[in-house]
Amino acid sequence: MSANGKPYVREVSRYGWFLRNPRYRRYMAREVTCVFIGLHALILLVALKRLSEGREAWEAFLHNLTGPAGVVLQLVILAFAVYHSTSWFNVTPKAMPVQIGEQFLPGAVIVGAHYAAWLIATVAVLFLAGAF
Repeated sequence: MSANGKPYVREVSRYGWFLRNPRYRRYMAREVTCVFIGLHALILLVALKRLSEGREAWEAFLHNLTGPAGVVLQLVILAFAVYHSTSWFNVTPKAMPVQIGEQFLPGAVIVGAHYAAWLIATVAVLFLAGAF
């Protein structure tokens, strides 16, 4: 409480408060990437719907997806997905500290394990898709 009996309220700008600190900018960038992850999920749902509607609907969907606008959209979504994944991997040691006995596993080991699992999953998916 202040001297006049009213609680102290620190003034924070309504917009742009996160622009002052690089840590807040990274946090907000990570949060914005969720929109693009959601957009990708929506595209997958539309793909399932078109697939259930038959061959013509599916082929029209694929034609739209492989057009210039579809390719650009997918590349933008991929870029945001990679940023989203890497930024979450980098904060994992703070969110999920692993304790072995009395010692904590170093953060670099946790992050490295996430990247290794990501690489293994990527290779497995590419192998199953027939890419090699």
